Amino acid sequence: MIKLEEINTREALRYMGAAQVKDPVLLQQVNKCADELLKIIRPAYTYKILPLEQAENGLLLSGTTLVLTGNSAKEHFAGCHSVIAMAATLSGFADRYIQTAEISDMAKALIADSLCTAAVEQVCDLAEKEIFSSLPADNHYTWRFSAGYGDLPLDIQPLLLRILNTEKLIGLTINDSLIMLPRKSVTAFIGISDRPIEKKRRGCAACNMNKTCMFRQNGAHCGQP
Repeated sequence: MIKLEEINTREALRYMGAAQVKDPVLLQQVNKCADELLKIIRPAYTYKILPLEQAENGLLLSGTTLVLTGNSAKEHFAGCHSVIAMAATLSGFADRYIQTAEISDMAKALIADSLCTAAVEQVCDLAEKEIFSSLPADNHYTWRFSAGYGDLPLDIQPLLLRILNTEKLIGLTINDSLIMLPRKSVTAFIGISDRPIEKKRRGCAACNMNKTCMFRQNGAHCGQP
């Protein structure tokens, strides 16, 4: 289990579209909400390292029936011999906190939602560090690549969660609408290579959110590497 000492409030404000806002009242609300969330969330993650095999329709995760289809995954994992398949969550306590706020205070609910989005990414970052520290120092890694990015379909999520046994290990499930529960959860793949990997920006053009992204609407981008 991972413990967060703080939530990146600056990142949360960016998710809210208020990165440049200096309103002391808002900042106080954000900090208070962050403190409350830190007391109740139970961050957790699980992972497996799976060799990659070339398949007719994509990249097969060896020992499973999961195939990473599409050109985006093919390009992203070029030169990789294996992937780290991982899942992380803030636990259902985060969902309940947001849902409670939605009943009476939508402003607080928005703040909480943004804070939890920032927090689950922090959990993924910490999980990466722990995983990498247990692996050979001369490995090279891609950045996290999730279902729904580029042309990698979201409908691989149920199988991925079964492979990782997330329901038993971290309490993470998925419904028929492909919504993960708890909602403040993330799944991702990280490629492993024996050789240096060219670092590429994710690119707005390849992202499924490029038509509705609030950052692009404001002439910016999400800032992910």
